[in-house]
Amino acid sequence: MRLLHTADWHLGRIFHGQHLTEDQAHLLDQVVDIVRESGVDAVLIAGDIYDRAVPPPEAVSLLDDVLERLVLGLRVPVVMIAGNHDSPERLGFASRLLERGGLHVAGAPATDGGPVVLEDRHGPVHIHPLPYVEPPVARHVLGLDGLDDHDSATGAFLDRLRADGSGGLQTRPPGGRRTVVVAHAFVAGGASSESERPLSVGGAGTVDPSRFQGFTYVALGHLHRPQAAGADRVRYSGSLFKYSFDEADHEKSVTLVEVGADGEVRIEEVPLRPRRDVRRVEGYFKDLLAGQGVPPGSREDYLMVTLLDTGAVLDPIGRLREVYPNVLHVERPALWTGGRDAGQGAGAERLRLDDMDLFRAFFLDVTGEQLSEEQEAAYASVVEDLRRRQREAG
Repeated sequence: MRLLHTADWHLGRIFHGQHLTEDQAHLLDQVVDIVRESGVDAVLIAGDIYDRAVPPPEAVSLLDDVLERLVLGLRVPVVMIAGNHDSPERLGFASRLLERGGLHVAGAPATDGGPVVLEDRHGPVHIHPLPYVEPPVARHVLGLDGLDDHDSATGAFLDRLRADGSGGLQTRPPGGRRTVVVAHAFVAGGASSESERPLSVGGAGTVDPSRFQGFTYVALGHLHRPQAAGADRVRYSGSLFKYSFDEADHEKSVTLVEVGADGEVRIEEVPLRPRRDVRRVEGYFKDLLAGQGVPPGSREDYLMVTLLDTGAVLDPIGRLREVYPNVLHVERPALWTGGRDAGQGAGAERLRLDDMDLFRAFFLDVTGEQLSEEQEAAYASVVEDLRRRQREAG
């Protein structure tokens, strides 16, 4: 069976003030073409379909168009789950009606639904959708205590997927059948990017790779760089587009997965070609105005420009846009305190800080004392509750 694995479309994304709907539509046209030309039996979309819980109308229209072409036009089943950017309730609306036509949507984690079962000449392939799991939701749905982080919460759901009909756990899928999991999580050891929203406060958001043992293939979403996660069979397809300048060196793709008769897996990354690329360039102002330092044919790309000039430059972004219309950000490291290298280092360090790190620094600056473990736990609990309410409210 041949599956196409994709994730992190983030439809409705605004990138430095630039609406990306047309860029996303250009890439999704390629996804539809790949499905058509590669003989794909099913499409797996591993979460973060939208960029926010209440997406703009043009994002909803784009998703509707793509799913119509895949499910109704090509007659290819689609299995789609909610990620941490999506509203589970909105994405999962009418899911039981839609599945009759071949569109299988899992908004919130649940225990009352079975796998999507597809058949090829070797027999069935069981596809288990596992949307983004929040620990409080896992405790409520599963009725289990002690699920206090994403590792234990996701692991508890995966254990349920391994259970046979009587509820007993097995070390491999029941009957040795071919099983695929579609999940949205941050697997420990993965390479992250600036554009990914943290899943938790205080570093409790990662899932151990060992949680996914025993499945034929695991189609992951959340991390934006295409990569394996502990094993070749456990993979991130990466995001549809480069959603930060930190991702400028990424090669975006979708993943073709061929599942053989005995569960052997063959993986191929199929590149996606954007209408406009995302680039970081640097140089002196006069050289850049003369077209130096930017690859030929790249003047329409989305650019972050680092100017090396130490003197005054009048309206740099406005004048650069006369040559490069999609300059989105200009930085002047020579003007930062401590020089170019020191400024870059400080900026990079700030970007790496999560919410807890920032609050620790703020608390120390205001009170002159370090946060205690109890205070950290209280802060994390409040922030997680606020995030959950925001997701539920949209």
